[in-house]
Amino acid sequence: MKVFKIIGSLFCIICLISCKTELKNTAEISPGAVLPVSTVINLKNPSEGNSSLPRLFAENDKLYMSWVEQKDSLSTLYFSVFQNNQWATPVNVNSGTNWFINWADFPAIAANNGNIIISYLQKSANGKYTYDAKVNLYSTATKTWKKNIVLHSDGTASEHGFVSIVPQGESSFYVAWLDGRNTTNNTNHEHHGSGAMTLHGRLVNADGSMLAEVQLDDRVCDCCQTAMTSVNGNPIIVYRDRSISEVRDISTINIVNKKSAPPKTVYNDAWEIAGCPVNGPAIASFKNNVVVAWFTAANEHPKVQLAFSKNQGKTFEKPIKINTLETLGRVDVVMASPNTAIVSWMENIADKTLLQVMKVYADGTKSFPVTVAETSFKRASGFPQIELIDKKLYVAWTAVNGNAKTIETAFISVENL
Repeated sequence: MKVFKIIGSLFCIICLISCKTELKNTAEISPGAVLPVSTVINLKNPSEGNSSLPRLFAENDKLYMSWVEQKDSLSTLYFSVFQNNQWATPVNVNSGTNWFINWADFPAIAANNGNIIISYLQKSANGKYTYDAKVNLYSTATKTWKKNIVLHSDGTASEHGFVSIVPQGESSFYVAWLDGRNTTNNTNHEHHGSGAMTLHGRLVNADGSMLAEVQLDDRVCDCCQTAMTSVNGNPIIVYRDRSISEVRDISTINIVNKKSAPPKTVYNDAWEIAGCPVNGPAIASFKNNVVVAWFTAANEHPKVQLAFSKNQGKTFEKPIKINTLETLGRVDVVMASPNTAIVSWMENIADKTLLQVMKVYADGTKSFPVTVAETSFKRASGFPQIELIDKKLYVAWTAVNGNAKTIETAFISVENL
């Protein structure tokens, strides 16, 4: 593992504007070593070959990561668990030659008392955006996998994806996805015409049984990620909504006692845009408090915003602007305490693209941004992921070198943010 110096003060940010970012190797760090202030510790990764699309999920002291490796036309879905300061041997979950592999619409993973669920997308017809959302389930009761379970019941050759998952009860999961069954008469990804993209959800049990699916919103943005958290066992879904006048702001839906409340707008950015920006929100919670992070370019001013809720996501406070430079969005967020969030995003400086993280407090104060890595503005770099375990922020992202893609992982002690 190598230590990298990163931006830790406003002075460094000013310097970066006039000169290129420099990340210097300084020492070898052994497991358990005390970290110097403002350091990113790179980890030895479990992925190999042409790997991308990482997704992180934290359960107690276990950190899960799923990803996809591609070789010729074959796509293989893996996951690994990080414990005792290292990634375990990867588990080969499933593979296929007819999967839909997309930089923005990628597998989701969650765990619940050892039961594991991982989603993926499989083409259902020859259309560019005709694919099904499927899940693979591992049950601790049977010690076996059930694979290739279709989430939706419509049977249409349409788009189904952008899956998000949270644990429910002792062994179940609530799963939400974007569902294009009403768009089947349309031929383009924006789905203008007779029907709009919808948001659906359902409860999935570890044995593969499922409750009836529910339509949660009848008109949503076509290709932005959904995200979920859970407060007192009740899921809260965040997504990019879509009005008749093409305003695409961020909404949430609370699921209480298996019933969905009406959608609520987190903040009225009033971002009117004809097409999907492919830039979904993120959500996290700590006890009864919730935080949402998102990208907007309302009034042609791109920015990343973050808003806290102190009442289980029923209402949100005024948003806090996050980015310091020209931003690409691609956000993720976690909560370190009821009034502290850590957010990640991507932004540009000169000819470089940086993966940044920052600690943000509910009173509006912020730490200085910390650069995790230099990355790529290209779609192939995907959406970086963060998770928090034992006062350490873990980060996963896709490094791009020409046509080659590799997954990188690292951690930062929260006290150093």
